[in-house]
Amino acid sequence: MENNQDRSDFLEMKPEEFGKAGHKLIDDIISFTRSIQDKPITKAENVGILREALSMKPLPEYGTTLPELFDKTTDLLIDHSLFNGHPGFMGYITSSAAPAGALADLLAAAVNPNCGAGILSPIATEIENQTIQWLAEFIGYNSDDAGGVLVSGGNMANFTGFLAGRTAKAPIGLKEKGLAGLEKPMIVYCSKGTHTWIEKAAILFGHGSEAVRWIPHNSQYQMDDEKLESAIISDIEAGFQPFMIVGTAGDVSTGMVDDLTGIAELSRKYDLWFHIDGAYGVPAATLPELKETFKGLESADSIAIDPHKWLYCPLEAGGVLVKKRQDLINAFSSHPEYYNFDAGPEQPSVNFYEYGLQNSRGFRALKVWIALQQAGRTGYQTLIREDIGLSQLLFELADKHPELEAITQSLSITTFRFVPEDIPTDSETREKYINELNETLLNKVTLGGQMFVSNAIVDGNYCLRSCIVNFRTNQQTMHDLINIVVKEGRETDSALRKKYGF
Repeated sequence: MENNQDRSDFLEMKPEEFGKAGHKLIDDIISFTRSIQDKPITKAENVGILREALSMKPLPEYGTTLPELFDKTTDLLIDHSLFNGHPGFMGYITSSAAPAGALADLLAAAVNPNCGAGILSPIATEIENQTIQWLAEFIGYNSDDAGGVLVSGGNMANFTGFLAGRTAKAPIGLKEKGLAGLEKPMIVYCSKGTHTWIEKAAILFGHGSEAVRWIPHNSQYQMDDEKLESAIISDIEAGFQPFMIVGTAGDVSTGMVDDLTGIAELSRKYDLWFHIDGAYGVPAATLPELKETFKGLESADSIAIDPHKWLYCPLEAGGVLVKKRQDLINAFSSHPEYYNFDAGPEQPSVNFYEYGLQNSRGFRALKVWIALQQAGRTGYQTLIREDIGLSQLLFELADKHPELEAITQSLSITTFRFVPEDIPTDSETREKYINELNETLLNKVTLGGQMFVSNAIVDGNYCLRSCIVNFRTNQQTMHDLINIVVKEGRETDSALRKKYGF
């Protein structure tokens, strides 16, 4: 080495230095969260501004002192981020993260267990195992053989369920023969509103997008069971191999929950894997008043659930639950000669590398485990129930307003649109105009920094979509959103009319 530094000096910190930097960072985070409601949700800055703030330059040759580095980084994140913890953030399905999750992630990173194998992460593995069991209990998915694994998010959770179901229902040993060994193409069924993960899965895992059957909705925006069964029968007669039905528990656009009981019956009738995409909505199954809505959930072979959505955990925290944990092992387990993970105590530990796509895995379970204990079942029921109540209030406010049209409301998602009172009802371009008006309006609202909502297309109508998974949102937020949408809607309408000649 050409300098006098000890090799550990490049990355190690003296205890007093770590304590000083850590306490300063925690104080900065407290200041940020205390004032988050007073900040714009987003500054909508362009990439040039962000790169200028970063001072884009080559990798530094020499290191920087940590106090200076952390101060600069904290300022960068607080000055240039979109804040999904803001009370006015109701876009997509990213929750306001509980502060305890940040502390849990800090502790997890400090210990840094590799949760791929029990021998590498003794207590962390058991905490994840308990977390999985608690999640299953929480939503009423109870089975002596139930298991699961925590993953990064909804795509990975659904992919995991997809692959487990494919292995279980394939007419041949896919691990040995692969898709090339199939005599009949394997087909999966889902509602028209299913999240794009299903198309990704079909493409990435070798089936192709044509292996997905998109089943139309019924009048309640649920998958039409009659059309579903008709499609299954047609495919069997045409020489295809149906293997999976995907039910949705909380449609991404409207929040609707499919007829899970009906899907379960069809799955049994045709011996198909029943997977539920409940990444967003399935935590609501814990509410006694929604028991009928989620009836049939207990029959699913696998369920995706994302704690970083409606359980208010920091990203990343997704998960998949299965009725029989052996189905995950059958799909993902491998035992190369250089793995020595089964040595140790008589009672073998869970090796989570056998349950999913990852080998090296971070300790994402800790923040979920902490959160489930901090709030408890009753706390979560209160928060979820209040989110749904706020969504219902928004629907009612939109429904009563003469310039707004309430479209749908389910779980904590409401869709609505701005419709000027004096738009001619007989105009051929009326719907086209209203759609363009609302698309333009949405962009103005989200870039304005006071509220952040997303969009949904419902029966051809371009809608504003509010999804409330935010413990900082309250009734006043709903009234403020209505006022902002109406104000911006009027201004947008006034500017756009000339184009249409109204």
